[in-house]
Amino acid sequence: MQRTTIDQGAYRGPERRRHTVFVTHNSEYHCRDGVCVAVRNRTTGQFALEHDAIGRRLTGSLRLTPNGVAAASPPDRPGMGEQLCFSSGHAGDFHDLITSSLQHIERPPKKVVKRYPAEAPPA
Repeated sequence: MQRTTIDQGAYRGPERRRHTVFVTHNSEYHCRDGVCVAVRNRTTGQFALEHDAIGRRLTGSLRLTPNGVAAASPPDRPGMGEQLCFSSGHAGDFHDLITSSLQHIERPPKKVVKRYPAEAPPA
């Protein structure tokens, strides 16, 4: 999967880094290979030990309006202002998690990745 939402500098090949941080108003959703492995509160800087997004796959993003869904994006190209959708992928689990609006996307420093709570179970 090639990501185009993050500045890759002079490198023009496929994206090889596995970690991405999706930043919303209150939270940072830390993902490894498209699966949420940690959620951090932006105010306190603390990782949540339990959060409904952990272990769920980023399945896309939505732009919601008062009239309904205005746009949907694939998981590898969420748009700024869209709301991320995390799903378990299990048949019969209709409890997807939808975040607040995406403010920006970044790469976590290695020191932050090392602080992630326990490995999330596979989605």
